[in-house]
Parts: sequence; structure tokens; C-alpha cells
Amino acid sequence: MTTRDNLNVRPLQWTGHSLKVLDQRQLPDHCVYDEYRDAAGVAEAIASMRVRGAPAIGIAAAYGVALSANRHYARDSSQWRQLVAADMDVLAQSRPTAVNLFTALAEMKTALEQPGSDPASLLACAEKIHADDLAANRRMGELGADLLTGCKGVLTHCNTGSLASGGYGTALGVIRSCYQRQPLKVYAGETRPWLQGARLTVWELSQDGIPATLIADSAAAWLMKSGAVDWVIVGADRIAANGDTANKIGTYSLAVLARQHGVKFMVVASTTTIDWELADGGGIAIEQRNPRELLPACYPEDGLVDAWNPVFDVTPAELITAIVTERGVVSNPSANGVRSLL
Repeated sequence: MTTRDNLNVRPLQWTGHSLKVLDQRQLPDHCVYDEYRDAAGVAEAIASMRVRGAPAIGIAAAYGVALSANRHYARDSSQWRQLVAADMDVLAQSRPTAVNLFTALAEMKTALEQPGSDPASLLACAEKIHADDLAANRRMGELGADLLTGCKGVLTHCNTGSLASGGYGTALGVIRSCYQRQPLKVYAGETRPWLQGARLTVWELSQDGIPATLIADSAAAWLMKSGAVDWVIVGADRIAANGDTANKIGTYSLAVLARQHGVKFMVVASTTTIDWELADGGGIAIEQRNPRELLPACYPEDGLVDAWNPVFDVTPAELITAIVTERGVVSNPSANGVRSLL
């Protein structure tokens, strides 16, 4: 079995003077790229979920800084660094939970403050962030696949493929690598309320020629009880030093269900997703989005019917079997967290 690298599915395209962002809200019905020439536009693309997935958010922000440098350097070569720094603050406010955003901005800030920095050096930094993520994904794909030897079925949540990263994917990259080695049944949860699993994950897998079965989120427990899956494989938006992991809402419930049914649970994320200064998941900011994203349109905005719409939840380390990174695999992270990766 062979699969393509799926790099033709690219959420971000750098043109040399602008960033093209695939509007993932319109997939799979329409493949539409919006073009941005400044940092404010990129920040809006992140906040509006045109681009999503922790690694892709970080990469987009890095290119947003490069656009800012191009724009301000051309207008004021003496004050451009201060103006770029202000744009970085705008980008930092676009999404609060995914640590890749802040990791990428920190790298860009370091590049900005280097003596002799210029727009070209900042673009080089952004391109390196992008290339490093792709290389990390390939490495994680192989390491994760090593754990799946003999596995007959997996369940994944949200979208963790090329659309959510620099290419190949995190959890979906593991599934791709495993499928190249052995037959594998792949189940994807629909992932409400934005339906990333239904709209994006099964579409990506179909582009690769990998058969996939979509399930309602509420069917996960019954699927596990049937014995059809051996592993749940998910990505991450932020990992604390003790291994607690923030990911798309619904991940925590899958981890609880997996423990109940003897199913193993794998988190796949690059080390840029680890917040080394955060002791545990209790300190992770959980983004709350507009209740109207969840409520049917028929309900008036009179406050009588409201909605609670957290975008992420936190899975305790003790429910995680393995955390796979490009630096290696941490088995049973509840024992010692992820500091062994340092």
C-alpha cells in the first residue's frame, strides 16, 4: 500500500509577496484561497478559523510577521522593527490556546532582534519554521507507526493532517505512515460543532486513497466496545510539562472512554507544542467561542436559550498511553511528564 505525501493539500501558500490561506470553513464543497498582504489579515484568518490546527496557526503567524516586515520596512526603514513588534501583538491575540502560535512568534521575535535583521531574514525564519514542521511530521509518522504494529483499527478526532500543519500531519501522519506498512481500518469522529472530522479528515484521507469510516461523536463508546479499534490517535494544541494535553473539545471524553474499554490513547505533536513552563493542564487557557456557532439559527438572541461553546478540553496525562514527538516517544507520561525530551 502506498500513499501520496498529500502536499497538494496545502493550507498555506507563500507567493513571495503575499500569503494564500485555504478557507477550511468551505471544505470539502469549495476549495477557495484568500490572499493576505499584511499581518492584520493573517490574524483575522486565524481568528475566523480559515486556517486552523496548532502547527498551521504557528506557521501562518510566522508568515504574517514576514508580511509585516515587508510592509513596514518599505515605508519606514528606521522604525520598522517597532511596527512589526506591534503587529506581532495583534497576531498573538488571534487564538489563545495553541502554543505553536506563541512559539513561532517567539522565534520570529528573536530573528527580528538580531543585528542586521531585515525582511529577507524574517522570511527565511518563517520558511524554516514551515520546513521544520514538515520534517517533524514525517519523523513522528514513522515513530507513531512503530507503535501500531499489528493494530487493526484506529479512531481519530478533529483534523490533524496536512490541512492542520506544514504538511503530512501529526496524528494523521501516523495513520498515513502506518497504512503504508499494513492494512488499517480508520475511523474518524465528526468533531462537532465545526465538523472538522467530517469535512476535513475523511476528505484528506480520500485524497490519499485511504479508506475511512465516519462516525457520529456519540458513537465512539459503542465503537470501542465492539472491539473495532485498538488505538485512539489525536493531535494537541498545548502540552504541559507533566503531559496533560489540550486538544479539540471531545478529546477528553475519548480518553475516558478508551480507558474504560482497554483502548490505547496516543497524542502526536511536535515539541513546539509543549509549553515547558506550564506545570500542568490546569493553567491552559481554554478558548470560548461565540454561542451562535452552536445554537440553531431559529433561537432569538434574547438570552433565554444560551450555549456553552469551549473549543478545547484538557486530557490528564494518566489517560495517555504515549506522546509521540519528533524527538522521541514518551510512554506513560503520567510517570515523569515529558521532560525526558529535553
